[in-house]
Amino acid sequence: MVPFRKISLFVQLILVLHLAKEISAKFEFTNIKCETFSPTFNDFEYCFLKSVNRTYKYASLRARLHQVPITKIKVHFVLYQRLNGYKPFLYNMTVDACKFLKNRKRYPVVKFFYEIVEAYSNINHTCPYSHDVIFDKLPANFVNHRLTDILPVPKGDYMLETNWIAYDINRAVIKFYGTLS
Repeated sequence: MVPFRKISLFVQLILVLHLAKEISAKFEFTNIKCETFSPTFNDFEYCFLKSVNRTYKYASLRARLHQVPITKIKVHFVLYQRLNGYKPFLYNMTVDACKFLKNRKRYPVVKFFYEIVEAYSNINHTCPYSHDVIFDKLPANFVNHRLTDILPVPKGDYMLETNWIAYDINRAVIKFYGTLS
Protein backbone atom coordinates (compact mmCIF):
# COMPACT_ATOMS: atom_id res chain seq x y z
CA MET A 1 0.00 0.00 0.00
CA VAL A 2 2.81 2.45 0.87
CA PRO A 3 4.73 2.02 -2.45
CA PHE A 4 1.54 2.79 -4.42
CA ARG A 5 1.00 5.97 -2.39
CA LYS A 6 4.60 7.08 -3.05
CA ILE A 7 4.19 6.46 -6.77
CA SER A 8 0.89 8.35 -6.78
CA LEU A 9 2.47 11.33 -5.01
CA PHE A 10 5.39 11.21 -7.42
CA VAL A 11 3.05 11.26 -10.44
CA GLN A 12 1.11 14.17 -8.93
CA LEU A 13 4.35 16.08 -8.35
CA ILE A 14 5.43 15.53 -11.97
CA LEU A 15 2.02 16.72 -13.17
CA VAL A 16 2.15 19.88 -11.02
CA LEU A 17 5.69 20.66 -12.20
CA HIS A 18 4.64 20.19 -15.81
CA LEU A 19 1.65 22.50 -15.38
CA ALA A 20 3.77 25.08 -13.58
CA LYS A 21 6.19 25.05 -16.51
CA GLU A 22 3.33 25.64 -18.95
CA ILE A 23 2.18 28.70 -16.97
CA SER A 24 4.84 31.27 -17.65
CA ALA A 25 5.30 34.98 -17.19
CA LYS A 26 5.38 37.42 -20.09
CA PHE A 27 7.51 40.55 -20.37
CA GLU A 28 6.25 43.62 -22.19
CA PHE A 29 7.89 47.01 -22.69
CA THR A 30 5.80 49.88 -21.33
CA ASN A 31 8.07 52.87 -21.97
CA ILE A 32 11.59 54.05 -22.75
CA LYS A 33 13.05 57.44 -21.83
CA CYS A 34 16.35 58.87 -22.98
CA GLU A 35 17.82 62.06 -21.57
CA THR A 36 21.14 63.74 -22.23
CA PHE A 37 22.96 65.87 -19.66
CA SER A 38 25.71 67.13 -22.03
CA PRO A 39 24.22 68.15 -25.38
CA THR A 40 27.67 69.13 -26.68
CA PHE A 41 28.93 65.62 -25.92
CA ASN A 42 25.97 63.52 -27.07
CA ASP A 43 22.30 63.63 -27.97
CA PHE A 44 19.59 61.20 -29.01
CA GLU A 45 18.49 61.11 -32.64
CA TYR A 46 15.62 58.83 -31.63
CA CYS A 47 14.45 56.83 -28.63
CA PHE A 48 11.13 55.01 -28.91
CA LEU A 49 9.00 51.89 -28.51
CA LYS A 50 7.14 50.58 -31.50
CA SER A 51 4.23 48.19 -31.34
CA VAL A 52 3.96 46.39 -34.67
CA ASN A 53 1.09 44.17 -33.58
CA ARG A 54 -0.21 42.53 -30.40
CA THR A 55 2.73 40.15 -30.14
CA TYR A 56 5.65 42.15 -31.53
CA LYS A 57 6.89 45.25 -29.73
CA TYR A 58 10.45 46.56 -29.82
CA ALA A 59 12.67 49.33 -28.46
CA SER A 60 15.08 51.39 -30.58
CA LEU A 61 17.44 54.26 -29.88
CA ARG A 62 20.36 56.06 -31.44
CA ALA A 63 22.78 58.15 -29.37
CA ARG A 64 24.92 60.50 -31.44
CA LEU A 65 28.40 61.06 -30.03
CA HIS A 66 29.89 64.46 -30.82
CA GLN A 67 33.33 64.19 -29.17
CA VAL A 68 34.91 61.02 -30.49
CA PRO A 69 36.84 58.85 -29.91
CA ILE A 70 35.64 57.96 -26.43
CA THR A 71 38.15 55.92 -24.43
CA LYS A 72 36.75 56.01 -20.89
CA ILE A 73 33.16 54.84 -20.31
CA LYS A 74 31.36 53.62 -17.22
CA VAL A 75 27.78 52.42 -17.00
CA HIS A 76 25.86 52.62 -13.74
CA PHE A 77 22.72 50.53 -13.79
CA VAL A 78 19.99 50.01 -11.25
CA LEU A 79 17.06 47.64 -11.53
CA TYR A 80 13.95 49.02 -9.84
CA GLN A 81 10.67 47.33 -8.99
CA ARG A 82 7.50 49.36 -8.65
CA LEU A 83 6.18 49.04 -5.10
CA ASN A 84 4.52 52.33 -4.05
CA GLY A 85 6.97 54.06 -6.35
CA TYR A 86 10.09 52.56 -7.90
CA LYS A 87 12.38 50.93 -5.32
CA PRO A 88 15.84 49.42 -5.99
CA PHE A 89 15.54 45.69 -6.68
CA LEU A 90 18.39 43.20 -6.78
CA TYR A 91 21.04 45.09 -8.81
CA ASN A 92 22.74 48.45 -8.34
CA MET A 93 26.24 48.57 -9.78
CA THR A 94 28.73 50.55 -11.83
CA VAL A 95 31.03 48.89 -14.32
CA ASP A 96 33.89 50.18 -16.43
CA ALA A 97 32.54 49.37 -19.90
CA CYS A 98 35.98 49.24 -21.51
CA LYS A 99 37.26 46.66 -19.00
CA PHE A 100 34.03 44.68 -19.24
CA LEU A 101 34.21 44.42 -23.03
CA LYS A 102 37.80 43.16 -22.77
CA ASN A 103 36.91 40.39 -20.30
CA ARG A 104 33.19 39.66 -20.00
CA LYS A 105 33.63 36.58 -17.81
CA ARG A 106 34.78 38.70 -14.86
CA TYR A 107 31.37 40.39 -14.62
CA PRO A 108 28.64 37.70 -14.72
CA VAL A 109 25.71 39.96 -13.74
CA VAL A 110 26.68 42.65 -16.23
CA LYS A 111 27.22 39.94 -18.86
CA PHE A 112 23.66 38.71 -18.32
CA PHE A 113 22.18 42.16 -19.03
CA TYR A 114 24.64 42.82 -21.86
CA GLU A 115 23.59 39.61 -23.60
CA ILE A 116 20.02 40.96 -23.70
CA VAL A 117 21.09 43.85 -25.97
CA GLU A 118 24.26 42.47 -27.59
CA ALA A 119 22.68 41.13 -30.79
CA TYR A 120 20.61 44.31 -31.23
CA SER A 121 23.30 46.92 -30.66
CA ASN A 122 26.62 48.01 -32.07
CA ILE A 123 28.28 47.99 -28.64
CA ASN A 124 30.24 44.88 -29.49
CA HIS A 125 33.91 45.88 -29.32
CA THR A 126 36.34 47.36 -26.83
CA CYS A 127 37.14 51.04 -26.50
CA PRO A 128 37.63 53.47 -28.19
CA TYR A 129 34.19 54.28 -29.59
CA SER A 130 34.18 56.61 -32.56
CA HIS A 131 30.65 56.05 -33.82
CA ASP A 132 27.05 56.50 -32.72
CA VAL A 133 25.58 53.99 -30.28
CA ILE A 134 22.58 52.15 -31.68
CA PHE A 135 20.05 49.76 -30.15
CA ASP A 136 18.02 48.58 -33.12
CA LYS A 137 14.67 46.83 -32.70
CA LEU A 138 15.28 45.07 -29.36
CA PRO A 139 12.19 42.81 -29.22
CA ALA A 140 10.20 42.32 -26.04
CA ASN A 141 9.95 38.56 -26.65
CA PHE A 142 13.77 38.23 -26.53
CA VAL A 143 13.85 40.12 -23.21
CA ASN A 144 10.97 37.91 -22.07
CA HIS A 145 13.05 34.77 -22.72
CA ARG A 146 15.99 36.14 -20.71
CA LEU A 147 13.86 37.30 -17.76
CA THR A 148 11.59 34.27 -17.47
CA ASP A 149 13.50 31.22 -18.72
CA ILE A 150 17.12 32.01 -17.90
CA LEU A 151 16.78 34.16 -14.75
CA PRO A 152 13.24 33.90 -13.39
CA VAL A 153 12.20 37.32 -12.12
CA PRO A 154 9.02 37.82 -10.02
CA LYS A 155 5.99 39.35 -11.68
CA GLY A 156 5.66 43.11 -11.42
CA ASP A 157 6.52 46.46 -12.97
CA TYR A 158 10.22 47.18 -13.45
CA MET A 159 12.53 49.94 -14.59
CA LEU A 160 16.14 49.46 -15.66
CA GLU A 161 17.95 52.78 -15.33
CA THR A 162 21.31 53.07 -17.05
CA ASN A 163 23.55 56.10 -16.52
CA TRP A 164 26.27 56.51 -19.13
CA ILE A 165 29.38 58.13 -17.66
CA ALA A 166 32.21 59.27 -19.94
CA TYR A 167 35.38 60.73 -18.48
CA ASP A 168 33.78 60.65 -14.99
CA ILE A 169 30.88 62.92 -16.03
CA ASN A 170 27.32 61.60 -16.22
CA ARG A 171 26.42 62.22 -19.87
CA ALA A 172 23.06 60.47 -20.36
CA VAL A 173 20.43 58.31 -18.74
CA ILE A 174 18.31 55.69 -20.48
CA LYS A 175 15.34 54.18 -18.64
CA PHE A 176 13.65 51.02 -19.85
CA TYR A 177 10.21 50.34 -18.32
CA GLY A 178 8.48 46.99 -18.51
CA THR A 179 5.91 44.71 -16.95
CA LEU A 180 6.33 41.04 -16.17
CA SER A 181 2.89 39.50 -15.84
